[in-house]
Order: sequence, then structure tokens, then C-alpha cells
Amino acid sequence: MADQARARRIAERIKQLVTQGLSQVVKDQRLGFVTITDVRVTGDLQQASVFYTVLGGEEDRETAAEILEAYRGRLRSFVGRGLGIRLTPSLEFILDALPEDAAHLDDLLRKVAERDAELAAARAAEAGFAGEADPYRKPRAEDDGEDGEDGEGAEAGAEHETDASADDR
Repeated sequence: MADQARARRIAERIKQLVTQGLSQVVKDQRLGFVTITDVRVTGDLQQASVFYTVLGGEEDRETAAEILEAYRGRLRSFVGRGLGIRLTPSLEFILDALPEDAAHLDDLLRKVAERDAELAAARAAEAGFAGEADPYRKPRAEDDGEDGEDGEGAEAGAEHETDASADDR
């Protein structure tokens, strides 16, 4: 069983070789724009899963899948010559759903942003003060008299006298 670092290096080399092989080995004009996005190799280096994307519609994807399946053996031979290891892994071509998933996520993020904007606009329309409109105290007409100030002063003075008499004892 190969170590993970070697498997990663071989997978990266297979990715390069398959990309080269698409232009050198595959001579079918119908292939179009195929991009190799990732290659994953099993731990024993016997299988290589090659992920690819195709620029175009569903018809282009089906055509590319047929062509890659037809040229799988020739591409494996090309990869085997380029790798230079004892056993050449068998190739399995898998259509990568990454672009569709990314488009779906972009659509979801756009919807979330629109919903956030709607909620922010609704909150701004309903926004108001938590308490009264003017939270500062204003003097009332009843507090304008001298009794309120004298009463406070008299109480403060009474406490002071009580403290002083307690100290004298």
C-alpha cells in the first residue's frame, strides 16, 4: 500500500498527463472544452478517478462522456508511458458537478441577500425608540417650589446631626 504523499503526487501527475492526452491522443472534434478538475487515486494505486467538467449544455456533456469512454484505453496507455511506474492505474471518468453546485449556491446566496435586504427595509420602516421619544427628565410644574429643595436639605442635615451625636458619646 502506497503512502498518501505518493498517491497525491501520482494523482497530480495523472491529471497533467490526461490533460495532455486530451489534446494529443483524442482527435475527435466533437470533444469541445473539457477541463480536468481533479484526480483521486486509491491507496493501492490501482484505480484513478478523473473528474472533469464540460463547457456547454447537457448534449455537450453526453458527447464528452461518450468520447472519453471510447478513448479510455488509449489515455491509460498514454498515462502509463508518462508515469513510468510498474502498474498503470485504470481510469474512471466522472463528470464533476462542481459548476452546477456552485451555480446553485450562488443562486441561494443571492436569494438570502435579497431576503436580508427586505428584512432590513422592514426593520427600518418599523424602527422607533425603545422607550419614550425624549428620554431625558424634565422638571415638573410641582417641583418648582422651594419645599422640595429645603426638604432634602433638612433631611441631610438631620442625618449629619445624628452622626455627630453618636460620635460624641
